[in-house]
Amino acid sequence: MNQFHVIHMKRIKQVAIIMVAAFFTAGILYVENVLNYPVFSTSDGPKAIYRGETKGNEVALTFDISWGDVNAEPILETLKKQKINNATFFVSASWAERHPDVIKRIVEDGHQVGSMGYAYTNYNDLEPDEVRKDLSLAQEVFTELGVKDVTLLRPPGGNFNKDVLTVAQKHGYTVVHYSINSDDWKNPGVELIVKNTTSKIKGGDIVLLHASDSAKQTNKALPAILNAISSKNLKNVTVGDLIANANAKSSEIK
Repeated sequence: MNQFHVIHMKRIKQVAIIMVAAFFTAGILYVENVLNYPVFSTSDGPKAIYRGETKGNEVALTFDISWGDVNAEPILETLKKQKINNATFFVSASWAERHPDVIKRIVEDGHQVGSMGYAYTNYNDLEPDEVRKDLSLAQEVFTELGVKDVTLLRPPGGNFNKDVLTVAQKHGYTVVHYSINSDDWKNPGVELIVKNTTSKIKGGDIVLLHASDSAKQTNKALPAILNAISSKNLKNVTVGDLIANANAKSSEIK
């Protein structure tokens, strides 16, 4: 009888261990697949994304717009002619408010919209509460314009610190920097813009371009940029697609 009791207790312990292991495994799978934490969230603090998976053949063209009335629509027209319907436009909401028709076309053409906040003010010069208010005001504008799923943020001028990253994370934004800088806003000439953009481009790169009126040569450079990307067997995708389900590269802000 005692022997039976001991064997029975051992069996119960074995079953219990198996059940605990099963629940532990299920918990890990839940965290990885269901919660889907932002890729810049790490144990040592939030980080900014600057590129996607290097091993892939996908890149992301991004265009910043903060002011102007001239350049955005010609760039959209060029992208359409080149059959590119998945660029990412980081837009200042104060500009979007004044150009609802352009925002509508960006969305209708299939491109992704990211936020650059509302007032296009250097976030490093603001207190966290001020950054929070600017982001909230921007989101209100995008909602009123019918732009959905604005979850990517490029802080104005590309300026951010740990406080900015923390506020962005709490508001559900992924902060997106870039790995290729075209320097197109300096208007250095079409050939140099193309060289800056494509000479070292590879899978995973996030390219910074501008559609504000200060970038007067960007539209002329676009066809050559797109041809060079195609010749390298690379294809353009939105930033959202580039960093989804991939080992996106991030950089820590000290």
